[in-house]
Amino acid sequence: MSGRPPRVLAIAGTDPTGGAGIQADIKTISALGGYAMAAITAVVAQNTTGVRAVRPVSARLLAAQLDAVSDDVEVDAVKIGMLGSSSAARTVAAWLGRARPPIVVLDPVMRATTGGRLTSRRALGSVRELIRRVDLVTPNRDELALLLGRTPADEWQRAVDDAVEAATLWGTRVLLTGGDGAGDLAVDVLVEPRANGGARLTEASAPRVATHHTHGTGCALSSALATLQAVENDWARSVARAKQWLGGALRDAEVLEVGHGAGPLHHFHRLSADTAPQRSVSADDER
Repeated sequence: MSGRPPRVLAIAGTDPTGGAGIQADIKTISALGGYAMAAITAVVAQNTTGVRAVRPVSARLLAAQLDAVSDDVEVDAVKIGMLGSSSAARTVAAWLGRARPPIVVLDPVMRATTGGRLTSRRALGSVRELIRRVDLVTPNRDELALLLGRTPADEWQRAVDDAVEAATLWGTRVLLTGGDGAGDLAVDVLVEPRANGGARLTEASAPRVATHHTHGTGCALSSALATLQAVENDWARSVARAKQWLGGALRDAEVLEVGHGAGPLHHFHRLSADTAPQRSVSADDER
């Protein structure tokens, strides 16, 4: 990267409270030293307690946004989040064929943290086709089951087996995320298909953070991976670094005091205390 920030394009829906979607992507990319760009797939009225309305952007306008970026800027990495519709998935797939960015990470967003559906079942087929064009897809076990057309795995090993099957089927890397599991450690498994058959599995673990402030966790993880991979050029190392950063963002989430539901992560938790706003000290305080 010759010392310059990686130029990362996020493709996703919005979140007016700033915890998820394109707003979380921009914060994550910036927090990790990248230059963030954005193309919006849908305007979403949501907050920390739920999704209220979704208005998709037309395929023509989405394509125009994507072309406007790639016609002018050399894109180092792409993160794809909420697509919502078949037309959006097909539009992004066609653009990937034209622009051919070197790194593409797909977060297969199906539902918001609060439970609202963000992708229609009719769009699943187009999302599956899109997966074949990306370098890494980051499902949790429920999202993986939906994409494979089966019930979610009730045991972790079965979920890992599903991830291996998916990576082989789609011919792309799968990061099975374990943040929705139990135990002291949150374990993710990176599955990389081999050209001669089989797959390489790499575990990445971090202490599980006890917090309900998890709004936008998947958005942040996938954006972090796209940004870090543009620098690291090593998927296992990028996953390990992303998990470390995400753990800190979760641990410090409560200090934000945003919303009454599942609050957002603290994307800028690494900023030193002396850069944060300080309360002025009066003479009375000093006495």
